[in-house]
Amino acid sequence: KSVFIASCATKFNGNNIMNYQWYDLIGNIGVALIIITYFLLQLGRMNSASYLYSTLNALGALFVIISLMFEFNMSAFIVEAFWVGISLFGIIRQWRIRN
Repeated sequence: KSVFIASCATKFNGNNIMNYQWYDLIGNIGVALIIITYFLLQLGRMNSASYLYSTLNALGALFVIISLMFEFNMSAFIVEAFWVGISLFGIIRQWRIRN
């Protein structure tokens, strides 16, 4: 097996190798959403005041929180909870401005 395939199939945690679970995939999708959204913002292809920007950030953070329900990490949870809250604030703010 190649190193890439092996690293996708398992994750390393201390001295134990554990199986890659469905919630790990959900968390990775969430991280990808946040990173891609921020990258598009930096490229000037996304407006930080748009519904799409806030929605993708909130969705990404929610996916990470789902993965944290199975392997909890307080620091990561705090960051993601604030990320969701701030994103929801942005969505509500845009809704109020447009209405």
